[in-house]
Amino acid sequence: MAEVTGRAEKERQAELPPVPDHLERGLQVVFIGFNPSLRSGELGHHYANPRNRFWRILHRAGLTPRLYEASEDGELLKLGYGFTNIVARPTRGIEDIARPEYAEGRRALKEKLERYRPQVACFVGKGVYTEFTRKPKAEWGFQDGFEPAVDGVREFVAPSSSGLVRMPMEEIVGIYRQLREGLEAD
Repeated sequence: MAEVTGRAEKERQAELPPVPDHLERGLQVVFIGFNPSLRSGELGHHYANPRNRFWRILHRAGLTPRLYEASEDGELLKLGYGFTNIVARPTRGIEDIARPEYAEGRRALKEKLERYRPQVACFVGKGVYTEFTRKPKAEWGFQDGFEPAVDGVREFVAPSSSGLVRMPMEEIVGIYRQLREGLEAD
């Protein structure tokens, strides 16, 4: 029975289209995730899982003037924020992403950053950053002590907004607030 359920889950994942990127030249920040959740794939919007705290974090950190919903993700282009992922395919979790997908995703993400040239590439999770850069570890915040993957694009590492993250919400919001403060200082 578990094998049948697993096969049905894989078929469901394979049927979901990628969540479209929201990118344009000259953005302040591009938020980069691992890949969309199944719920995001079903709805076609970034950070659409109701257990994901992304939208609340942005608002509480002062990055957005009000609390946005996932269905409004394209509206954040007006604020200078864009969205993409290392892997475009929606999955139940990162354990469902194959190694070749990461290799292709790294190449595609670098091309996107070179093409659109945001001021900051914000990696939503340390794992996203280390997977992209191939660096063994990262600290929270701006990665100013390291050579950026794309010249002229600052890199910022923020905690994942997943509801599975055990870090206290105020600590997560404080790290995202550093992003806001860095943008204001530029």
